[in-house]
Amino acid sequence: MRSVFKRIGLAVAFSPRIEALLAEATRLKRLWGSELVLIHIGEKDESGSQRMSALVQQVGLQPDEVRVFWESGKPAKTILQVCKREGIDLLIAGALKKENVLQFYLGSIARKILRKADCSVLMLIEPSVEEKGFKNIVVNADDDSPYMMQALRLAFKIGMLEKATWLHIVRKLKLYGFLSAAEQYSEREYELNRNNLVQSEIEDVQQLISTIPHEGIKVNIKLVSGKSGFELTQFAQRKHADLLVIGGSPMRLSILDRVFPNDLEYIFSDLPCNMLIVHPGKEEAYE
Repeated sequence: MRSVFKRIGLAVAFSPRIEALLAEATRLKRLWGSELVLIHIGEKDESGSQRMSALVQQVGLQPDEVRVFWESGKPAKTILQVCKREGIDLLIAGALKKENVLQFYLGSIARKILRKADCSVLMLIEPSVEEKGFKNIVVNADDDSPYMMQALRLAFKIGMLEKATWLHIVRKLKLYGFLSAAEQYSEREYELNRNNLVQSEIEDVQQLISTIPHEGIKVNIKLVSGKSGFELTQFAQRKHADLLVIGGSPMRLSILDRVFPNDLEYIFSDLPCNMLIVHPGKEEAYE
């Protein structure tokens, strides 16, 4: 099977959670058949080199299994420059837990990376040195992202490698035309037309996944009718998902997007679980 991601990047900041993040990156490197690149923003000196070597040894990596880059500059901008220069197609980062509450938030550097990265980004909310894996995956199947199909293929591919139990596919039920004409319907016609609309959306999703291998994974198709970002977050929480897969935005957020939070902003403001934003390069298709 082709590598899920050819080259994984991890920004190393010597924070208290860095051993857990590096352990997760190492697990994914080996499971997904990827190369691993570590990026540290800071001057390389003897003390830093010793800490880096100790970290690599603690997670069981051999020196020839990882490349380390020591860089200087603004963290988010420099990390993204290294990703582009080194051909990294997945960048792993961590989200922070809000103090005393069961919520996670993105710091300014993580938000810049998510908004501006040319590669896919995996945001981990509770990295662990113990192997847990992604067993319960939710993937967004709205067609408002040009990478929706890549997100679906990637979610199934990860699910098969991780031996996931469930893969939940969430799609927004498009009611715009239906609601504007609803006043013309009798109660019976309303129910009949709505049921037909629901069935049509389910068949469309079934057609999308009919050519994607997913042996051994139970599939659940969920239609939502509200704000898709909010509904997606709520659904992932109810299902106790351990990974949410979303197709990325093709461009940076506009001024209107900043004033009126879009789907991704809803999710960024209240992360329900680990999150993978799929933003493949031109040559990547995740076939």
